[in-house]
Amino acid sequence: MVNIDHLCKQYGDYRLDISMQIPSGRIVGLVGKNGAGKSTTIKAILGLVQPDQGTVTVFEKPADQLGKAEKENMGVALSDSGFSQYLNLEDITRILKKSYPAFDEVWFRRQCREQSLPMNKELKDFSTGMKARVRVLTAMSHKGSLLIMDEPTAGLDVEAREEILAMLRDYMAEDETRSILITSHISSDLEHLCDEIYLIHDGQVILHEDTDAIIDSYGVLKVSPEQFAGLDQQYLLTSRKTGFGYECFTNQKQYYRENYPEIVVERSGIDELILMMTTKR
Repeated sequence: MVNIDHLCKQYGDYRLDISMQIPSGRIVGLVGKNGAGKSTTIKAILGLVQPDQGTVTVFEKPADQLGKAEKENMGVALSDSGFSQYLNLEDITRILKKSYPAFDEVWFRRQCREQSLPMNKELKDFSTGMKARVRVLTAMSHKGSLLIMDEPTAGLDVEAREEILAMLRDYMAEDETRSILITSHISSDLEHLCDEIYLIHDGQVILHEDTDAIIDSYGVLKVSPEQFAGLDQQYLLTSRKTGFGYECFTNQKQYYRENYPEIVVERSGIDELILMMTTKR
């Protein structure tokens, strides 16, 4: 679906060098601290940023050379819907009908009704959660093979976030060949949705792993200086000194649980992954 091979972009002293893939039928999460390179990567996929070096291909074509058919096969939900806040959903329906031959008006109207989105109310009068649902629905409305979601659940409460995630799951269930690229600072959303995770830091991919493996196999060891000195470190990805001793990050937590029953081995998730892999030692 998408292949990025050493996408390089220089901004002053900052250099982006990214390689990643979005396979057909997968939901891929892109995580990292602010400024890590997530937005530049998304813009390159959309053909809005030209690489200094490397290639970005979408549907087996260079991202900046996509034709009308390829562009219509993508759905994009960024932080701004792109629509004037003085439009209502009837206006947006007419715009989408003109813009996308594959726009499914029956589906779109049904979804708006089920999501309690009034068709004649201007967007400026919508709540944050309602606007988020509009962004996602408009991206899905022409049933593209590739969805790109940039922080689709930002600023929403738990119930509203789950509604968005359910919409994305249903969208994938309709066609197993579809793919989604999603960024989020809410790790639990990604853990419950994504098949795999790319972690970007300082313009580079520093870890790529299946989400199940992160949950099942990764962990944080909390050890005293004496325990750290006697620890087999072959499965430690990184470690940092703390007030009580050391915190160590591993992708083989079961090994340490079985061989060091006296030490504390805590569960890891995406939050711990980002913290432990991107904090200076």
